[in-house]
Amino acid sequence: MSDASPILPSALLSFGLIGASFAISAAATWIALHYARRRDLIDLPGRRRSHVVPTPRGGGIGIVVAVLICFCLPWRGWYLSTYGLLTMLPVLMIAGVGWIDDHRSLSAKVRIVVQYIAVLIIPTVITVLIAAEHEASSLPSWTDILLVLTIATAVVWSINLHNFMDGINGLLACQAIFVFVALATLCSLQPEFRTPLLVLAATVLGFLPFNFPRARIFMGDVGSGVLGFLIAVAVLIAVSEGANYGPMRPVALSGIIACSAFVTDATCTLASRMLRGRRWYSAHREHLYQWMVRAGLSHARVVACYMAWNLCIVAPVLWLLNRVPEPGLDHGTGIFLERNELIACAVLYAAAVALWLAGKHWCLQHVKNGGKLKV
Repeated sequence: MSDASPILPSALLSFGLIGASFAISAAATWIALHYARRRDLIDLPGRRRSHVVPTPRGGGIGIVVAVLICFCLPWRGWYLSTYGLLTMLPVLMIAGVGWIDDHRSLSAKVRIVVQYIAVLIIPTVITVLIAAEHEASSLPSWTDILLVLTIATAVVWSINLHNFMDGINGLLACQAIFVFVALATLCSLQPEFRTPLLVLAATVLGFLPFNFPRARIFMGDVGSGVLGFLIAVAVLIAVSEGANYGPMRPVALSGIIACSAFVTDATCTLASRMLRGRRWYSAHREHLYQWMVRAGLSHARVVACYMAWNLCIVAPVLWLLNRVPEPGLDHGTGIFLERNELIACAVLYAAAVALWLAGKHWCLQHVKNGGKLKV
């Protein structure tokens, strides 16, 4: 009994935080809905939109408020995560620029600059703290700088990728919940990461009933950008811990595999537009999920298709890669990827690209022939 007693308060605290994050997110989203109606923050139907009813936007602020409260306030003297406070300033900056953009349009250049500054705060602070701890005055090498800039670019791409994919009811929210829960499940032996991931999933779950299956409010840039950032942070932690944790760690590419549906759709769409000489940064309706809606599928059915990929393909791959740790395996430090991980990831993404091409071809032919599905 004495060994189990410290576990019970910790478990109760985790459940309390998860429940509180859900409740705070739902309450804040409800308030945002009434605020958007009063301020006339309404997305009207249009040629580049996939909805047909005027709908308030900016509901993602509920997710942001819940994240800030749960990650910043001390609960019985214990902070949710050592990464929590460090990530909150970028969250505030990304949410702030998204909130402004939801009220009045900002240029893409301004958003990108603010996003890069926000993302670079974390490695800058870590470098300063490490240098102060070791009383070192040497500057980071060019290799380190290049690595940081590469990672920062990937995170900024994640922010905008998830913004691009937030175009129909419930799609981004369901994807975010899947990624957070999948990574939390793989981190079952590491509660310091499992609880924050489940808290993030709960904040999105609190927003979901307002957006799916019928959208009473859209997430807006304030929510989609922050979710893109938080998903990128979760994936980077999974890569780092998978490479360094030891024999019982999740494989390093688990987060990248979990995000395959969105990464494939957004990247293939961007590459397609660039190859055809289109303005890749302008608004459009050329993502696969948008073509599926144009072909006659309801929003709920499109979301079901993306979740079917996650549950029927991605989840089994993650389970197979993570189910049996090799006894005595110790990868030491640094990023170490096993051959099986690389092969599985490459095959999965190749299948995702093939499915994207087939789906796009089917949608184009269906729309071209004037066919309509029953919805």
